[in-house]
Amino acid sequence: MKDPNNTRNTAPRRGSPLWIYFVVVILLGVAAGGVAFSGLTADDLDALASTPVFWILGCFIIFGELRPIITPGSTENNGATTSTTFSFAALLYAGLPIAAALQAVAVITCGIFRGRTPHRIAFNVAQYTLSLAAAQLVLALFGDLATPTNLWVPDGADLAAIALAGTVYFICNDTLVGSAVALHERVSLIKALRWDLGYQVLVHLALLGLAPLMVIAMDRSAAFVPLIVLPFIAVYLNASVSVRREHQALHDGLTGLPNRKLLIVRTEEALAEARGAEKRGAEKRGAEKASAEQRGAAKLAPRAGLAPRRRKATDPPKHRAGLFLLDLDRFKEVNDTLGHPTGDRLLQLVAHRLTHSVRPGDLVARLGGDEFAVLLPSVRDEAAAREVAARLRAALSEPVRLDGMSFDLEGSVGIALFPDHAPDFELLLQRADVAMYNAKEARSGVEIYSARKDRNSPARLSMLGDLRRAIDRSELELFYQPKVSLRDGQLVGMEALLRWRHPDKGILEPEAFLSVAEQTYLMRSITHHVVGAALAQAAAWWREDLTVQVAVNASGRDLFDTGLTETIEEGLLARGLPAAALQLEITERILMNEPAYASDTVGALAELGIPLSLDDFGTGYSSLVRLNRLPVEEIKIDSSFVGRLAESTEDAVIVRSIVDLARTLGLRSVAEGVEDPATARALREMGCDAAQGWHFGRPMDAEAATDWLRRHMQRAPEPAA
Repeated sequence: MKDPNNTRNTAPRRGSPLWIYFVVVILLGVAAGGVAFSGLTADDLDALASTPVFWILGCFIIFGELRPIITPGSTENNGATTSTTFSFAALLYAGLPIAAALQAVAVITCGIFRGRTPHRIAFNVAQYTLSLAAAQLVLALFGDLATPTNLWVPDGADLAAIALAGTVYFICNDTLVGSAVALHERVSLIKALRWDLGYQVLVHLALLGLAPLMVIAMDRSAAFVPLIVLPFIAVYLNASVSVRREHQALHDGLTGLPNRKLLIVRTEEALAEARGAEKRGAEKRGAEKASAEQRGAAKLAPRAGLAPRRRKATDPPKHRAGLFLLDLDRFKEVNDTLGHPTGDRLLQLVAHRLTHSVRPGDLVARLGGDEFAVLLPSVRDEAAAREVAARLRAALSEPVRLDGMSFDLEGSVGIALFPDHAPDFELLLQRADVAMYNAKEARSGVEIYSARKDRNSPARLSMLGDLRRAIDRSELELFYQPKVSLRDGQLVGMEALLRWRHPDKGILEPEAFLSVAEQTYLMRSITHHVVGAALAQAAAWWREDLTVQVAVNASGRDLFDTGLTETIEEGLLARGLPAAALQLEITERILMNEPAYASDTVGALAELGIPLSLDDFGTGYSSLVRLNRLPVEEIKIDSSFVGRLAESTEDAVIVRSIVDLARTLGLRSVAEGVEDPATARALREMGCDAAQGWHFGRPMDAEAATDWLRRHMQRAPEPAA
């Protein structure tokens, strides 16, 4: 049974139903205690003070209140208190005043020790006093009344009376607590009693059943009483071991946070509660609507032919739950640079900050590595969810000092809401994961799931399977587009462009499938396949004395692939090609990513002598310092500026500025998307070094590109115009 005010150790609002209920129960408890103690005589008090068994009982009752038996699934608030056995034994052996007094002392001691509020302590004292008084009335009906001077030891014939008294004690105690819980949680009494009724019945059956044995032991000798306690100690130790094992199974060993298993359980509970609340709300709205229609019909009945006026409809509030997925940015660098022990301490600090940044009732879990989940059992709307996520990121952004070093932490948060985005845990987690990766890509920090940005649609997943098979079946091939000097028309190089000869959809360009592969392990396989094919084609051209540099596009993910440099080096050696035969094109946005810029792969490529080309220049925010330090030999001006060169003065200024910048840095400038002679002339006049586009040649397969190269190499070079 839940304890009243379990989640909030504050007094109920004065005048509220719960406050009135507490006052009534406390007054009834005071009255019952007063009647019981009024019957005590001086001889009873002397017997109480001189009998050691009562002092022993008092100690056991206090200890039982302080250290309840907590089993898996229970807490300190609803665990089994062994004081029940000893206080009921005191009732049987010496009567209500002694049992109530000892239980009251135990409750007050426990309440002070745990910092409970006075109203809660008073309610618990009254609760036990009334329950013991009800059991005493049952015993009185059977003529079994005990006092400190007239002790009662039951025999076999008294078991029926004891069983009925124990049943009444349980019903009274459970009903008193259940009523408080029902008022606090605003649910029906039946529902409050049913929450853990089976567990409570089983526990009280065991605890109350031991009371007669305790009485018999006390009557024979006080020395026997500790022997009765031994089974309780064994049960307590076994329960503690079970609780520890359950905690280990449901919590993360490093941070102590709930793990995925417990997160699933709590999420399912939250979703069930949200569904129930939605159903109750719908039923309530239906009843209110029916009642309003009846009242409207009654008012309009004398006016025949008039229909009731319809009120403006409003959408009822939804009962939502939220699931966040939070991933630390660049955490791998900490582990790689400072070692896993420092990374583990950092994770513990992150866990502490997260748990102290969420609302009461929210759950923070660790899923593994640097990935955390946050469950919001109840959330008003997307704006409220964003506020919680913003608090989490703000807590993480506080500088951290470890081992004399300062760390700046950042995290990306993905949000999925029930029922807006998913109906169950697995789909919520998947969609929170999608939103989290969107937040990383957009560098926004927080993103709410959007179906429009979901790359895991059935069609995309189907394409992912087809793409995996396409690699094995060699359906991916390279087309080549020439880069030509604007000054003399000489060939500068050939860019390798990936195409997929799909058996059903025909030739697909990279935009149709690479976005699916970039978030999976397939991207590495595709890049290595492209590099191998480009080197093989370059070697074939070089054997024909068609010495041309082949450019291959590389993604930001490729710059973290330490095996890429090894693959390139082995490919060059196997085919007898110099490093200058291959060029890697990377987008300008990669320069914004400090880890990518400073990755070991970039350094290894520079040592190998592989030149880089900076693609889509003008669309990002490059640092000139980084640009000057990278082994870049050319800058490619994005086609979005080149295509509007003749129409937009602003774009013409941008292109001229990029050309001048490249010349100042000693780099080659290449314009993309040149489709007509006028654009080529304008670029040549600006001083642009080279260009590529349909004006010079469309992307061609290997055979067509070879024919084009042969023809181009045979004729005398002439200015491109």
